[in-house]
Amino acid sequence: MLIESFQNEKIKNITKLLTDNRFRKKSGVFVVEGQQENERAQKHNFEATEFFICESIFKGENPEQKIHFVSEKVYEKIAYRGSSEGIIGIYKAKETHLDSFLPKENSTIIIVEGVEKPGNLGAILRSCEAFGIDALIIANAKTDFYNPNVIRSSVGCLFGMKVFQADNEETSEFLNKNNFNIYTTIMDENSEDLHTRDFTKKSAVLFGTEHSGLSEFWQGKGKNTLIPMIGSIDSLNLSNAVAITCYEALRQNKI
Repeated sequence: MLIESFQNEKIKNITKLLTDNRFRKKSGVFVVEGQQENERAQKHNFEATEFFICESIFKGENPEQKIHFVSEKVYEKIAYRGSSEGIIGIYKAKETHLDSFLPKENSTIIIVEGVEKPGNLGAILRSCEAFGIDALIIANAKTDFYNPNVIRSSVGCLFGMKVFQADNEETSEFLNKNNFNIYTTIMDENSEDLHTRDFTKKSAVLFGTEHSGLSEFWQGKGKNTLIPMIGSIDSLNLSNAVAITCYEALRQNKI
C-alpha cells in the first residue's frame, strides 16, 4: 500500500516526532533520516520499529523491518532534508545512565553544559567520534540529543558514541568519584594553554553555553584552560573549540 495522504495517521505521527521534543520523549522513539544515518543506527544496535521509503528516491536495499511506502510528495513533507535519499526509520530510544560508564585510565571525555543549539551539539558529536573521545556528557541539557537536527548534523555519529545526560551535581560527583583531571574553559589570570594539559591521564574538559560560558557552579572545580589565539577575537564557536580540544587529546595520546 502506498501512502499518498498527508492526513494518514502514521504521517501525522512522524511530523509530531520531528517537531515536538516532549512527544518524542513520551513516545520513546525517534526519527532517523538518510541512508548513512540509518545504517549507523543499525550497526550500533539501535532497534528499528518501522521504515518509510519512497521507492523513486531510495537506492539502497530494503531493510527487513516493517516498511511503509510513501509518495514523493509525502516523503518531502516528512523528510527533514526534503527529498534526500528516500528512507526514514523510526527507532526506540536508549536510556543510558552515567553510572554505567566505566572510564579507562586514559579516558578523555567532553562535557557541554546547557548547550542550546542542536546543530552545535551534532557538530560536537561528530568531532568527539572522529577524534576518539570516550564519552560526551550533556550537563543540564537544553536540547534533546534525539532531535533530528542533532542526528543530521552529526551524520549519525550519535549512534556510535557514549552519550549521557546528567545535571551538574551528578556530573561533578562522577568526575570526582572516578578521579578525573577537570579542565574548565574559563578565562582568567590563572588560565593555562590547552596544550600544557595532560590528556594521557583521565581528563574531562568542560564547556559552557554558546552565549555565557560555564555557570558559577563550575567555578573553582577545575583547572582553568584556554585555547591560545593571536587574532583580535577572544572566543570561538562552541563546536570549533570542542573540535580543537578533541584533536589535542588525540595528538597527545598518539605520540
